[in-house]
Amino acid sequence: MKTPDIPEFEEARLETLRSLGILDSAPEERFDRFARMAKRLFDVPIALVSIVDENRQWFKSCFGLDVRETSRDISFCGHAILGKEVFVVPDTLSDERFADNPLVLSDPHIRFYAGCPLRAPNGHALGTLCIIDQKPRSFDREDMSALADLASMIEREVAAVQMATLDELTKISNRRGFVMLAQSSLGIITRQKIPAALVFIDLDKFKLINDNFGHAEGDLALNAFAGIIKDACRDSDIFARMGGDEFAILLTNSSQEQAEEVVERICRALDKYNQDVDRGYDVSLSYGIASFDAEKHDSIEALLAEGDSLMYKFKRNLE
Repeated sequence: MKTPDIPEFEEARLETLRSLGILDSAPEERFDRFARMAKRLFDVPIALVSIVDENRQWFKSCFGLDVRETSRDISFCGHAILGKEVFVVPDTLSDERFADNPLVLSDPHIRFYAGCPLRAPNGHALGTLCIIDQKPRSFDREDMSALADLASMIEREVAAVQMATLDELTKISNRRGFVMLAQSSLGIITRQKIPAALVFIDLDKFKLINDNFGHAEGDLALNAFAGIIKDACRDSDIFARMGGDEFAILLTNSSQEQAEEVVERICRALDKYNQDVDRGYDVSLSYGIASFDAEKHDSIEALLAEGDSLMYKFKRNLE
């Protein structure tokens, strides 16, 4: 058996995947319909919309299987995302890469596989639309074209998800995207008893920048601040522009003290930005840090509310 190779720019691919908030999300009809169409069109027992994570392939849509994920090491989709064309294995028992694969030798007894890579708008492969049969079969160019057409429709849905969860100005997550990603993370944090902290940030007197220097200048400052947050955060952290001049960061596996250190890094970078650009005003911030408590915070909204309250307390103390 051959284990799938790791794609070039894997970290960027995984970052793109995490930013979409698709992993471990509930089934959705807009994705399910294309898996059903593929199953019916090609008359196969199994059709999947498979997402390839760091260590597993997880099924956003799944028809014909009783499991929701398998190890990436034995996945067919891990091979399929390495290329740009439809990946076809007409007979697994005649292919040395898969002949002794556990998914071939035992349930679901894969004998035929065809998977078309699904790509995010930035070009990174997320997973596949794939079909599976328990008997060998041929798959001609017309078949590959039809599967690719269905995959392109799924890619349009993925692009719609990204547009709905991305802040148009700063190109980081918006409130909707943050809530979706952070709520999913809180489930993992709670189950594994991982510490986490939320930082709620408000840029001070930002309206004066817009009023005195114009909204284009305000947009420039918001973009710069979003970049500062991005540079200060780890890949595992979730951050967003919540609206207007408010931002939030969910720091996983972080204590209150570690969250304070992140804020200090942001403040130092912001001071340097103000000094370097010297645009006639300084950008400053107020913040609140709320440590996650599973008994007190039953949702990300509850954690946001506490962070927001602490931020306003901080701001009043400065006045």
